[in-house]
Amino acid sequence: MTELTGKLTGKTAYVTGAGRGIGRSIALKLAEDGANVVLNDLDAEPAQEVVAEIEAMGGKALAVAGSVTAPGFADGFIQAGIDRFGGVDVIVNNAGYTWDGFIGKMSDEQFDAMIDVHLKAPFQIMRAAAPFIAEQVAQETAEGREVFRKVVNISSISGTGGNAGQANYSAAKSGVIGLTKTMAKEWGRFKVNVNAVAFGMISTRLTEATDEKKSIEVEGNKVAIGIPKKLVQGMEMMIPLGRAGTAEEAAGGVYLFCIPESNYVSGQTLIVGGGYGGY
Repeated sequence: MTELTGKLTGKTAYVTGAGRGIGRSIALKLAEDGANVVLNDLDAEPAQEVVAEIEAMGGKALAVAGSVTAPGFADGFIQAGIDRFGGVDVIVNNAGYTWDGFIGKMSDEQFDAMIDVHLKAPFQIMRAAAPFIAEQVAQETAEGREVFRKVVNISSISGTGGNAGQANYSAAKSGVIGLTKTMAKEWGRFKVNVNAVAFGMISTRLTEATDEKKSIEVEGNKVAIGIPKKLVQGMEMMIPLGRAGTAEEAAGGVYLFCIPESNYVSGQTLIVGGGYGGY
């Protein structure tokens, strides 16, 4: 009897922002299906905790802590995975956060921070992977092998439909879609499927329903988190499925673009929003 293996067995996947929330669920989902996972988080401790979870299930993982916006991060992140596992098969550009404000009170720093983490970082990570992918594809072509690779860039319904108070975040997430479509065309010759997943309302620490004033510190900046309970209730009423999604459900949408069944799907944006697209 043939031994069953995961669809991603032997593949190496890179996931940014994977220490908590959606990113953690993505890393675990890919690892469960056999992928070696190179995961990143701003903080080393949660990243190492996810590595431990993956290793406990019999998988292999490597943590690369640090900010995706730091100079040289992208090159180091990709190289670390190549050195450890020898491949670049799946890239999930997930790292990010929100720093909201109405445009009249939004600083340049606030706007640039969202562009840097949500749009520039994915660009830099794909650029860092480009030489290795081109080299591998040349070798595979010479050997008569067809190998598909996957990139999933994380967008949002704020990027597909806009959202008041998020000029910076919406602009960045809309840019992600343009970047995705361009790279699908540019990397099609390399058999790299490049797609985007736009999340709707997903339950994480950033979207927790709370009337308490909570914040986190991101690279020296104090950023508010949580959404007032009444606002959450109103948002959920607009969602056909009647509730926010879970991190695991969000990861499921990403997973669809990482497996062989999506080999002829590229340049697309999948909205994971429970039926609500935010238009």
